Amino acid sequence: MPPRRKLSDLDRGRAIGWLQDDVAVRQVAQRLAVAPSVIIRLKQRFHATGRVQERQRSGLPRVTTQREDRFIQRQAMQQRMATANNTVVSGQTIRNRLHNFGLRARRPVRGTTLTANHRAARRAWCTQHVRWQRQQWAQVLLTDESRFCLEPADGRIRVWRLRGECFAEGAVLERQRFGGGSVMVRGGISTRLRTPLYHVVGNLTGVRYQNEILQPLVVPALQAIGPRAILQDDNAPPYRSAAVNTFIQQARVNRMLWPANSPDLNPIEHMWDELCRRVQQHHPPPANLGQLLQWLQQERNGVPRAFICNLIHSMRQRCVECLAHNGGHTRY
Repeated sequence: MPPRRKLSDLDRGRAIGWLQDDVAVRQVAQRLAVAPSVIIRLKQRFHATGRVQERQRSGLPRVTTQREDRFIQRQAMQQRMATANNTVVSGQTIRNRLHNFGLRARRPVRGTTLTANHRAARRAWCTQHVRWQRQQWAQVLLTDESRFCLEPADGRIRVWRLRGECFAEGAVLERQRFGGGSVMVRGGISTRLRTPLYHVVGNLTGVRYQNEILQPLVVPALQAIGPRAILQDDNAPPYRSAAVNTFIQQARVNRMLWPANSPDLNPIEHMWDELCRRVQQHHPPPANLGQLLQWLQQERNGVPRAFICNLIHSMRQRCVECLAHNGGHTRY
């Protein structure tokens, strides 16, 4: 909660006493949990008038009591996304009261839908793997797919402009609809190796997943990791089809059970974000989807191995944080 902006008459007297005892302004502010500017104004007013009471202020009286202010705070904490509109007091009054409690309107973090069953499955999975050591996670091949747009709009771009220059030349970010096209790629990472990016064209069925990804890319990677290698993939229907399950058993591949709707538990998501940033640093940007795919392959090879190892080493902390949030969303 931010520092207070007002002091009671008792606190004002105490502050003046400390100042007269040569206590620094910042120390007085820390003792009373207020901003230093409050103590500075109090000191100036005392030297000018010899009083510590505030002068009578003009303006309308407060339309809400302290009890009503606390009710507004409770309502905001219970309904986080409720608007400030009210039929009794103005929306600005409600915003002012919430600001006094340190509440600010911010963009919400976007996350996948988590039902009670999802949260229970996430808790069970994290409880099972929270004590895994780095040597155990080094045996896991983490896989996933991601879509990259030719013209991504990630909200990171900012523009320098003056007031009233919203539509000035050079201040408008021009973007094609639907990102100008996109490519879907699938890959895998581990502390020892990374698989080539596979360009997914069209609908990926179970048979295609077996013939085009598992057999030529995933199985050799698991063999290179070692006899105790474990495959991690999500619960998409193509990956859990009967044909894929039969192939997994015949190839004697150890598969990790994965909780649904848990992208925050998979470090490869940060790998995709790093690839997107690296591609965006190219000037000029990719001209077509073929060049975008080529740069993705190139930047995938340029990601340092230490970066990937750090991502996988965060698995224990991901489990700890998921358990701390009772299976809910995490900062990852």
